[in-house]
Amino acid sequence: MTRSEANPFADETRATHGRVLGIDPGLGVTGYAVVAPCASGAYVVEAGVIRPRSANASLSGRLNVLHQGIVEILEAFTPDALALEQVHSHVKHPRTAIIMAHARGVIMLAAEQQGVPVFGYAASRIKKTLTGSGKAPKAQMQHAVQLELGLNCLPEPHDVADACAVALCHFQIRRHQRGLYGV
Repeated sequence: MTRSEANPFADETRATHGRVLGIDPGLGVTGYAVVAPCASGAYVVEAGVIRPRSANASLSGRLNVLHQGIVEILEAFTPDALALEQVHSHVKHPRTAIIMAHARGVIMLAAEQQGVPVFGYAASRIKKTLTGSGKAPKAQMQHAVQLELGLNCLPEPHDVADACAVALCHFQIRRHQRGLYGV
């Protein structure tokens, strides 16, 4: 597994309660972001990517690397929830959805093994929650994530930006639910 070495987001000085691990699943590159609440909204504790060492790794090898990487992150950052982008598919590419479901499966397995509840969000719901439009382009999403998290620069690569977005979506939905129901 390869995780981002230099992490401009790392901040271990704040509380751990309320952390969310956002995941943008993939077999080649999986983006992750550990996001935690703070007085001004949310901040990134850690963010990066998980990728197999070899681009030619077998499907089972890639899934193993992904599972091990997620377990490592869950153990290191002990989030209260895992927010995961749901599988979306196009009728012309059903195989992609099936392969991505494998990735989501090992991510969900790792969370279950660590006792972390999983929440799934459709890409359109994530976009609408952060920008007001369910059809927001990637650049608009990156700017929304940058603004919401108070980052000095756009989150890169896009896998990390997407992972931050799914974590922020979970934060905003839960904050809204607590406001409505006092939970």
